[in-house]
Amino acid sequence: MKLLFVAGGSGGVVFAITPLAVAARVAGHEVYVAGPENVASTVTSAGLPFVAVTDRTMPDFLADRQGNKVEVPKDLHERFIFNGRIMGRFAAACVPGLLELVERWRPDVVVGGALSFAAPVIAGHLGVPFVRHAIDMGEPRTIDLAAAAELGVELEQLGLHDMPRPDLFIDICPPTMRRADAPAAQLMRYVPFVTQRQVEPWMYTKGDKPRVLVTAGSRVTKEFDFDILVQLGNGVAELDVELLIAAPEAISEELRPLLPEQVRVGWMPLDVVGRTCDLYVHHAGGNTMLAGMAYGVPQVLIPYLPYVVDYTSRLAEFGAAKMLTPEQDSTENIVAACREVLGDPSYAERARELSREMSAQPGPSEIVGVLEKLAA
Repeated sequence: MKLLFVAGGSGGVVFAITPLAVAARVAGHEVYVAGPENVASTVTSAGLPFVAVTDRTMPDFLADRQGNKVEVPKDLHERFIFNGRIMGRFAAACVPGLLELVERWRPDVVVGGALSFAAPVIAGHLGVPFVRHAIDMGEPRTIDLAAAAELGVELEQLGLHDMPRPDLFIDICPPTMRRADAPAAQLMRYVPFVTQRQVEPWMYTKGDKPRVLVTAGSRVTKEFDFDILVQLGNGVAELDVELLIAAPEAISEELRPLLPEQVRVGWMPLDVVGRTCDLYVHHAGGNTMLAGMAYGVPQVLIPYLPYVVDYTSRLAEFGAAKMLTPEQDSTENIVAACREVLGDPSYAERARELSREMSAQPGPSEIVGVLEKLAA
């Protein structure tokens, strides 16, 4: 069986699809991962073959197809349309490279993560099954519709009258956290994956103080979410805890002088460090949130992006997290939220309940058999 995994525009979206791609390759199937050049090292670090289909990056698509910069709307509905249009333009930029690939190497199944809108286009063009592989707990449907509208030209050129719908939806969200209107899905256990570094003893051991991990995800740059990470770190540093700041190495040197001396800062393998933590404090990114759930760690969440508010609210309502809105992200409120979650054992117990539920779901190797039947 030949499987083509289509990745999105950042390393974060690669992490979620990697365990299934690796499992398929270990089972003896031929697997390629296609995506933009900037995720090449993330894919190849997992031992997967990578095909670059565009040299453009996500910031390039903040402009329309005529090159005019589009302002970020303040209205929430318009913001979802804006996001969908961006992802549609990104997908359109990937289509030519994908077509060149599949002319020479025809897959039996195409797998795309959430917001990987080039995947259904290529699958529909080839007439092969399309598998949607969710990377978090749900995206607003408006984003999908706006992306499809942006891809109207490409769909027409390939003889498609509409965006092809998935033949299979693999959902890595635990059943308890799924939306009430979530579509039928093949559930799969979420397996946290990150690019690695050499493991050191402090990563898998901790002292007497509560260990708190603060992060703003893998996409942080000096221009993107840097100030948010500094604010979160300095806020949590007021607590009597062992504080870890997980951040890309490219910005870690600039972060260290802005944080207390005793704080550890740098790229951390969350599949090692994450298991040892008592609390995660972060931006409500899908992979970080799911990793916390998988390891049974309670969380303090500040959903800075509007489309993550829905599933952040669900986790908070379940009792495994405390949510602050971006308007509430003062140092005082962050410290109070951390104290509440660390001091109330019910948060940790609810988080462990989710971890047990996730562990009971089928693993990636089991889902490979489902893909085999679909291809047949």
